[in-house]
Amino acid sequence: MKTSGLTAASTKSAEQLDRAVIFLGPPGAGKGTQAKELAGRYGVPHLSTGDMLREHIAKGTPLGAKAKPVMERGELVPDSLVLKMVANRIEQADCSHGFVFDGFPRTVAQAQYLMILLRQNGYKPALVVHFVIDPALLLRRITGRRMCKMGGEIYNIYERPPKSDLRCDNDGGELEQRPDDREEIVAPRLQAYERQTAPLVAYYRRLGRLHDVDAAKSVEEVKQQVLDIVRGAR
Repeated sequence: MKTSGLTAASTKSAEQLDRAVIFLGPPGAGKGTQAKELAGRYGVPHLSTGDMLREHIAKGTPLGAKAKPVMERGELVPDSLVLKMVANRIEQADCSHGFVFDGFPRTVAQAQYLMILLRQNGYKPALVVHFVIDPALLLRRITGRRMCKMGGEIYNIYERPPKSDLRCDNDGGELEQRPDDREEIVAPRLQAYERQTAPLVAYYRRLGRLHDVDAAKSVEEVKQQVLDIVRGAR
């Protein structure tokens, strides 16, 4: 494994991740927030395959040129492209002490390939954090989200409402619901996620790598659950 390219955060702390941590969970469960938090704590990259693909497209790389028309059609980018992109990314120096995956792998085939990649690059077995939350609560969380048109501040009319109806506390901007947060859009997405990831969850559970967290708890409580799992991992 490479040892160059350490970030300031990783040199300050005696703790080092030295592995891949995978966050699995449905849209709106909070895994993106926690993935960024954990990556920042250990000074390692937070890797989102969606962000990586968009970066390749923006830069006009050969991989981006192949992925762009697929994404524009709303189709899934083929495994051959995604896996090549992931393999190249984790070989970079800033990944030398581990990294946090958000939204990858999505299938058992991707998980099996990732296991081979990690072994080839000298990493410990991946640690998988599974965000568990009641679908009804999750639907309430997502459909209750409102975003300020001016500053982008996020509210929730059920859990974190603004002081004034449909106006941002900071700048008075109008709050709006994003089109993809509507119940008729969200419900099918959640059902599709469950169908797609059930085999992946079962796969990692069989390997003994899956750790459940109660994603219904507060952000701070979930963060502590994640830290306890990472610190106690073999």
